[in-house]
Amino acid sequence: MPSPSAYPQLAGRLFEIAQEGRVFPDSKTFVDCVPVEEPGSIRERFTAEYEGEDGELDDVVDGDLDLAGFVHENFTLPEDPVTAADPSTTSMEWYIDGLWPHLIRDPIDRREGETVIPLPNRSVIPGGRFRESYYWDSYFVAEGLAVAGRVDVVEDIVENFASLIDRFGFIPNGNRLYYTTRSNPPCFHLLLDLLSDERGPGIARQYLPHLEREYEFWMDGADGLERGEAYRRVVGLEEGVLNRYWDDQPRPRPESYREDVELAERVDREPESIYRDVRAACESGWDFSSRWFDGEGIETIHATDRVPVDLNALLYGTERSIARWYDDEDPETAAEYREAAEARRAAIDRYCWDPEREFYFDHSRSRGDRTDSWTLAGVVPLFSGAASQEQADAVAETLEERFLRPGGLVTSLRYSGEQWDAPNGWAPLQWMAIVGLRRYDHSELAQEIAGRWLDLNREVFERTGRMLEKYDVTGGRGEGGGGEYPLQFGFGWTNGVALALPRLFY
Repeated sequence: MPSPSAYPQLAGRLFEIAQEGRVFPDSKTFVDCVPVEEPGSIRERFTAEYEGEDGELDDVVDGDLDLAGFVHENFTLPEDPVTAADPSTTSMEWYIDGLWPHLIRDPIDRREGETVIPLPNRSVIPGGRFRESYYWDSYFVAEGLAVAGRVDVVEDIVENFASLIDRFGFIPNGNRLYYTTRSNPPCFHLLLDLLSDERGPGIARQYLPHLEREYEFWMDGADGLERGEAYRRVVGLEEGVLNRYWDDQPRPRPESYREDVELAERVDREPESIYRDVRAACESGWDFSSRWFDGEGIETIHATDRVPVDLNALLYGTERSIARWYDDEDPETAAEYREAAEARRAAIDRYCWDPEREFYFDHSRSRGDRTDSWTLAGVVPLFSGAASQEQADAVAETLEERFLRPGGLVTSLRYSGEQWDAPNGWAPLQWMAIVGLRRYDHSELAQEIAGRWLDLNREVFERTGRMLEKYDVTGGRGEGGGGEYPLQFGFGWTNGVALALPRLFY
């Protein structure tokens, strides 16, 4: 597969000028465009028409630069296929069922000049500006697909992810070339568990080598890591090794190039440092949240400084799943993974559990202590089974007292203007909280959260005819907001969780 630098909509002078010149309001639009002919020819035409001998833009010799016209002439724009429904003629559930044909994509072959990564089987996109499949989104989508009787699509998703692991050594954030330097919260083991429940353990066990290879990606550099050191996604602490989010490319994100460059210009730090922290937060899926900030805004982002409780809880689940799959054929290897899981659980307790506040927090390496950010990342140890009963009881009480709102659970207790903070609620976090609470016998609270969330989904749908990416759970009209881009519709994981939640209780 060609390097991203070979694509004029990902790198080079045309790319930089188009993004900085705001040809499209959303920076992601240009990187998703498809060249109408061979990319090299477009580069040559741009150079011939708009650059002088010194390589600088020359709009004196060649006339005023009509950059938007050049882009529209040489690229096909991406489409948003998802439309609103008439809620007077259909229910929320029927609308979701009717959306699957719009969100499920056929196998993707390599097409000249397109930034989409080929996939051998069907995939599911979230919708809106998200025109490709995403790693952790796909797990929550799959839970809904299983309820809808579309386990065949779940099998396709798993096979696609195995193919990506074969090619890249991990599952990229999304199936675009510009996402291949980072992953997403590790949910592959959850997909295998779901598939095993639906089809039997034999079909999922064949992907054990892929699950182990993904685990090796997250643990790269752990052997021999000294206390206080960090390498890529591993962090050496006094009482063991834990993980952090990371990205291997310290440059502006192509899909948010203008935003990143402008951010770096406002911050008194090395640009490479700010770019790395921004990208690491994107690997977390929480792009962006005050949990990554040392101060009042994104200018203070230090995501690589954090040891995130949610990431380590999911890797605990990965270790437990691998051990379980090895039980029958290799008990010795199974025991090694269980030992690793228990060591991680002890380290999560040491660095992320706060016995005084009785809740889980991210650990700050620079501070040498837990952060002050109350967020729903603290429910993931319950979801993965890493919490004790006493810890789960305390978390349940905190959720009810601090996080519960009329529309479900609020993402954090801070109003920062970022989308992964108050007043927003997100389907994946509702799901993990509800499943985690039920796991520790807090079913009444779990059902209350689920009911409030589904009631909000339905109320907004019946008023707008749409399923939303995120919701304002604190009251009012319910539409979420904040962040880098406008509210999106579709929406993959919201649909999946809306279908899957009722099955937990009935």
